Amino acid sequence: MNEPVVIVGAGPGGLMLACELALAGVPVTVLDRRTERSHESGGALLHARCVETLKQRGIADRFGDASTPRWNRTHFGLLYIEFDEELGETEFDWLIPQVRTEEILEERALELGVQVLHGQEVTGVEQDAGGVTVTVAAQDGERTVRGAYLVGADGVHSTVARLCGFDYEEFAPAYYGVTADVGDFAGNRDKFVNGLYPGGQLGILPLQPGRIRIMTVEWEDRDVPPGTPVTRDEVLGSVRRLVGTAPDIEEPTWMERNGHATRLVRSYRDGRVLLVGDAAHSHPPSSGNGMVTTLHDAVNLGWKLAAEVLGRAPEGLLDSYDAERRPVGRRACVRAAAQIAIQHPLEKVGPLREFLAGLVEMKAVQRYLVQYVTEVSYAFDLTGVPGEPHELIGRRFPDVRTTRPDGTELTTYEPLAGGRGLVLNLTGKPEALPAVPEHLAGLVEVVTVEPVADLDARVVVVRPDGFIAWADRGEDGDAGFARTLRTWFG
Repeated sequence: MNEPVVIVGAGPGGLMLACELALAGVPVTVLDRRTERSHESGGALLHARCVETLKQRGIADRFGDASTPRWNRTHFGLLYIEFDEELGETEFDWLIPQVRTEEILEERALELGVQVLHGQEVTGVEQDAGGVTVTVAAQDGERTVRGAYLVGADGVHSTVARLCGFDYEEFAPAYYGVTADVGDFAGNRDKFVNGLYPGGQLGILPLQPGRIRIMTVEWEDRDVPPGTPVTRDEVLGSVRRLVGTAPDIEEPTWMERNGHATRLVRSYRDGRVLLVGDAAHSHPPSSGNGMVTTLHDAVNLGWKLAAEVLGRAPEGLLDSYDAERRPVGRRACVRAAAQIAIQHPLEKVGPLREFLAGLVEMKAVQRYLVQYVTEVSYAFDLTGVPGEPHELIGRRFPDVRTTRPDGTELTTYEPLAGGRGLVLNLTGKPEALPAVPEHLAGLVEVVTVEPVADLDARVVVVRPDGFIAWADRGEDGDAGFARTLRTWFG
């Protein structure tokens, strides 16, 4: 089997990347070690930045709509932040189980012609100047899969990263935690309270009538090998170590294990092997940034890797994946480690938590804490470009309603659905811009619309990942416009 790109891991990052590559016309094989997907999952939030990305690809309505329940609350180290109307408008989470997110993304990947193979355990990786050979063990025996590139999207205990010798920077040591869904407690539930304890965290979350989720985090790592099944006795033991007593529960209907170091890979790329999501940056689930960083890693990498595979990438394009996304991964790790630092050891951080509780009441502080990882912008090299750079450059492209010269209405996200770049002519006059080179016809869509108040510009050039690479108001902007097209599209 010869495939231009092999992805290991059919989680949100691997599947989103597969969809991005397939949109660009690159064949993809996704290998996943699980024989079947669990019907339950620990993660249940889809952040607003993820929703925006899915809207750009025209598939957000598969996940939810205006009636989808929103979670307008978060925490920083268990100091809780209740969103006001303004913050809740931009930083909400949709309540969608991660397993459902994976199901929808796999359905989309299959629609686009991606091959998704389950029950595939990667046991070896060898890369050379021409590609990567992956050894895979499955029920029908061992075989090899050859690809031009390999992407590890296989989670915090990434087999790809281990086999390829990726090196990591550690921000916080490993912790230990278990999650279990159980029936309601039999008469002793009042003894078990959400919150912070000297040994870690306890969470008791009602999911539905007669069903409760127990979540523990213990700062002392118990060094249980990955993949070891969780047992009822193990759940009870973890709660007992935190609270001093254990709940009276029936056999859990679902359990999973958490626990790993907070760490960041020192490079997202080693030759023809790249990492995405938790394989590159791991942080506790309670830090709340896993899904948004993972999906945006995938969307940032997808169009760049496709251009490389198809032989049309400008110099340095693929390297910009590490340059842009590693700082974001670092911020996620810093934010996670900072939360751990204000929780443990509890007897020493009490005064600090009391002091911070007042700060967290301040609206500006809330926005800073909430957006520390999610509000991303990139600093593009504009050396030699005349004039003052437009303030939109490097920022996320907003979704606003506009009108074509013929009166047809559209939103600015609609032209991004195909995964191509966008030149948005905001003058209402097609002839007002320099012509886009013919060789970019299949890579960049040119759309002319009437001026938009929210976009104070003559033209906006948007990369396929939804970030603005160029904007100008017309004063000496032609040189920068042409240079931007060359830089990102060739």
